[in-house]
Amino acid sequence: MIHVYYGDGKGKTTAAVGLAARAAGAGLKVLFCQFLKGLPTGELNSLHRLEIQVIRSPVPLKFTNQMNDAEKEACRKNQLECLARVQAQRGGFDLVVLDEALDLAACGFWRQDELLAFVKEFPAEKELVLTGRDPDARLLKKADYVTRFQKEKHPYDQGSLARKGIEF
Repeated sequence: MIHVYYGDGKGKTTAAVGLAARAAGAGLKVLFCQFLKGLPTGELNSLHRLEIQVIRSPVPLKFTNQMNDAEKEACRKNQLECLARVQAQRGGFDLVVLDEALDLAACGFWRQDELLAFVKEFPAEKELVLTGRDPDARLLKKADYVTRFQKEKHPYDQGSLARKGIEF
């Protein structure tokens, strides 16, 4: 089945990590792929301890809205190489998580039609989780589970920085 965790609220990756932990605890094979993230995060240690395979792209040096065209193209290539690794291995896993895949599509690194084709071609007996912001309406219609995370209040709005173990 297809799961979509989306919105501007905190917790999308955390929910995906929780599902991955549950699946691994039940003996399922899990592949967890993070796009557009490269810095060390707390969830990585947990995923490794649970023997969940993690694929990550090289560290983007800037947020995509701060990149020039050459930097965006280099980042796009890195993200697509990461996606190719997932595509080559996806059949060997019961659960595949594509963390920030929706953002990858929203910033144009992965066309919406390509994302939809990936979902359509995904093995029906497997679970696929996609996280991020602003999903295409066609993806929401295709998904079996859709959960929206909506921010109402966040310390970041008052200038607080991300905290280790809480936001990353």
